[in-house]
Amino acid sequence: MGGKKNNMLETLGLGSSVEAVYRGLLQEPTAGIAELCLLLGLPEADVRAGLDRLIDLELLQPSRDVPGALRAVSPDVGLEMILRRQEAEVLRRQEELARSKEAVARMVAGLAAARPEPEVDAFERLVGLDAIQDRLRELTRDLREECLSIMPGGAQSPGALDASRPLDEVLLARGVVMRTLYQDSARNDPATHAYARWMTDLGGEVRTSPIVPPRLLVVDRTTALVPVDPENSRAGALCTTSPGMVNSLVSLFERAWQAAVPLGADTRSRADDEELNATERELLKLLAGGLTDEAAGKRLGLSLRTVRRQMSGLMERLGASSRFEAGLEAGRRGWL
Repeated sequence: MGGKKNNMLETLGLGSSVEAVYRGLLQEPTAGIAELCLLLGLPEADVRAGLDRLIDLELLQPSRDVPGALRAVSPDVGLEMILRRQEAEVLRRQEELARSKEAVARMVAGLAAARPEPEVDAFERLVGLDAIQDRLRELTRDLREECLSIMPGGAQSPGALDASRPLDEVLLARGVVMRTLYQDSARNDPATHAYARWMTDLGGEVRTSPIVPPRLLVVDRTTALVPVDPENSRAGALCTTSPGMVNSLVSLFERAWQAAVPLGADTRSRADDEELNATERELLKLLAGGLTDEAAGKRLGLSLRTVRRQMSGLMERLGASSRFEAGLEAGRRGWL
């Protein structure tokens, strides 16, 4: 019975240490961090992390009786509130999926109406990394004017960089305009940053942004290559010559490119006298929006360790002892 209970609480966002802190505050409502450590036999870091998580779940709320203090919400109210939020989130995702299906159906119908004669060769599924690499070589051979690419995920794998170097070198030597968009986190990886520098030295253009669209390659604005599954490159790619799809993908690239920063420029915001850089600003927004550290890191191309290190640094700069305090202070300074 105990195991099933713990599993259930974990689905509500309460791990063992978080649950222990919650129970401790219900037992001793006025207990501070030191008292909770002694009562629960937990290290201070676990207690602070538990308090932060309880604030995120709204199981700890400001006390009306004691200004500046927090109180534990009763389980029958708090846990029911979490369940209702989860139900609302599931409903929201179902509605988004339904809208996405409708949008895709309209797009497909519009393309079909615009092209009475079916284009057998407009879309091609490439299965496996070898097939993708073969097609990249073909596209490189036929490319004449421009190559647009988006490379998400921050640090690129050594294998991917080694495979791209000879193709990129041929294109740049041919005078092809090459514009490549990386995530800001790529600046922190020596190999990826060196590769981007090498490209700019040969005449390519490279920009970075905290968050970028999924991986994309557009050749001469006539052919586009996108992953079938952005989370799994081994699932293959879709190659399309459909003018409607290619034009849409070019527009997506141009919007992302205009919002990005050239590789040689500083990523810090000029308007922010505390030198909050673009990645830190996006991290604060994502976490304030309810994303977990892991999910925020995935969006920014950062490891979980890097996200926690950056958040710790932000809390120190804000003079905050918890994420709740950090959120309040960041809002007061206009960072969010």
